[in-house]
Amino acid sequence: MSKKEKKEENGQPEEQAEDKEVTEEKAEQQPQEDEGQEEEQDKETVEVDPKDLEIADLKDKWLRTAAEYDNYRKRAAKERLELTPEITARTLTEFLPVMDSLEHALAASCTDPNYKKGVELIKENFVTALQNLGVEEISSDGEPFDPTYHQAVQQVEKEGAESGTVAATFQKGYKIGERVLRFAMVSVVK
Repeated sequence: MSKKEKKEENGQPEEQAEDKEVTEEKAEQQPQEDEGQEEEQDKETVEVDPKDLEIADLKDKWLRTAAEYDNYRKRAAKERLELTPEITARTLTEFLPVMDSLEHALAASCTDPNYKKGVELIKENFVTALQNLGVEEISSDGEPFDPTYHQAVQQVEKEGAESGTVAATFQKGYKIGERVLRFAMVSVVK
């Protein structure tokens, strides 16, 4: 049977039947076209330029390196802040014997008043410099014994003094904030 005969049998006019056949043919062809488009898209996604991959890899490495450097910079700054008080304390501890020497020089008898006055000026300048750096002398004579600031090297009996107080200081102690640079060496009343 021909197409015309089929159309006439169905009772459809010839033009409507042709439209229906064209639509059916398009419907049959469309899935094939869609499959072809999908294959082309797959080929496009699979076919990536090696230079693009290299660029993406280099960009990733650059970002990681930048992040590592930033972390290193922050860690180094934090370590520097943590070490600053330690370094300051160590350095100042090295200067404390100089202060002791100046005090011994002032305590010694001297016949030249100008020489003694010169040593006094040096000591005053040195004390001012230490104070500017935040160093304080630990008070001890007559104070209650405090093991956080005092080091007892001797116990003595002293009339009129309360038990547990500092009787005499052998070596002055110094602190910076609450950190002890050097404990005060003292004798304590029994």
